[in-house]
Amino acid sequence: MDAARIVGALARYTGDFALAEDVASEALAEALVAWPRDGVPRDPTAWLLATGRRRAIDAFRRRSGRDARYAALAHGLAEGGAHGGAAPSDHDEPDLLWDPDRIEDDRLALVFTACHPVLSKEARVALTLRVVAGLSSEEIARAFLVPVPTIQARITRAKKTLAAARVPFEVPPADERSERLGSVLNVLYVIFTEGSTASGGSDWIRLDLAREAIRLARVLFRLVPDEPEVAGLLALLELTAARFPARTGPDGAPVMLADQDRRRWDIAAIRRGRAALGRAVAAGRGLGPYGLQAAIAEQHDVAPSVEETDWERIVLLYEALGQVAPSPVVELNRAVAVSMAHGAGDALEIVDDLVAREVLSGSYLLPSVRGELLARLGRDAEARAELELAARLCGNDRERGVLERKAAALSP
Repeated sequence: MDAARIVGALARYTGDFALAEDVASEALAEALVAWPRDGVPRDPTAWLLATGRRRAIDAFRRRSGRDARYAALAHGLAEGGAHGGAAPSDHDEPDLLWDPDRIEDDRLALVFTACHPVLSKEARVALTLRVVAGLSSEEIARAFLVPVPTIQARITRAKKTLAAARVPFEVPPADERSERLGSVLNVLYVIFTEGSTASGGSDWIRLDLAREAIRLARVLFRLVPDEPEVAGLLALLELTAARFPARTGPDGAPVMLADQDRRRWDIAAIRRGRAALGRAVAAGRGLGPYGLQAAIAEQHDVAPSVEETDWERIVLLYEALGQVAPSPVVELNRAVAVSMAHGAGDALEIVDDLVAREVLSGSYLLPSVRGELLARLGRDAEARAELELAARLCGNDRERGVLERKAAALSP
């Protein structure tokens, strides 16, 4: 059981989001001392939850005016068969907090709590990525191209705001979900994106994050099965993850789309993704941003090869996406599709317009695409300079290596 699930269970128990994270950290720290000395308990999860609950009781005891709450917690602890303030032993019965039927809701409740409308959009995403996905402040900062202190300040303010507003820890009732649903979808998308192409580190794909985003998307889909964008997001994640088995070589090095062995793609994931996309289409309300991206992913997944991909269709889908959710990244992706459908020259005009507008500054994506297009046009010296710039800006070791090798293969 990972830290986020422990936080979720403790948040449900204490009703205090910030306190739950604090006592979960204390329990993990205590485990680092106790387990090497006394041995790993039979049920590590129960040990951590029981220890965290005791730390929560200690915190309530220290707070003035919380006597009634402490008494209720202490009464519940006594009924659970605990032994005073000592850490549980290997022979203790599993703590009553451990409820397999509720643990999935706990993680989803964490997401909904972190995405409460009392927080700014930036704070919601930062808090969820930190507490639910377990990303470090450095990783979140890289993903959003902002300084680490900015991310740390957002997370700290978000916790204080939730506490001050007394936001309950819960999956909100149906009539309140809609106002948070957009933020929840965005956060799951960001978690998956960081998992599918890690912004830093030595692994190109972080399967733990990607799989967690997919799992939460499935839980969310069961919660609101008639919301087309929930189905669209689930479709996008499934269709994208279907290519994971072929996206890295035996040594973990990235394998580009044109070089992937499509026989290794996950056919079951493609079927699940297409079924979810069908649900989004069947709603009859038109595809939203996630549904349109899923439709683009579907075109890649059903094509026999890069050359036989329906690039014209993908260009149209990106144009629609640009109308629904305009962004420089969407324009950059459209340029890649245009290069495949109409040639590198037309695509370069789109990319040069992005350069002139000074967007995506500090991101390796723009010089990476521009370098590829220049290389296809035979402008090797310019292409090499762009790819070298992209490599310097890239935070992921694996992808940086790919860019450096491409640059080295071109004439200076």
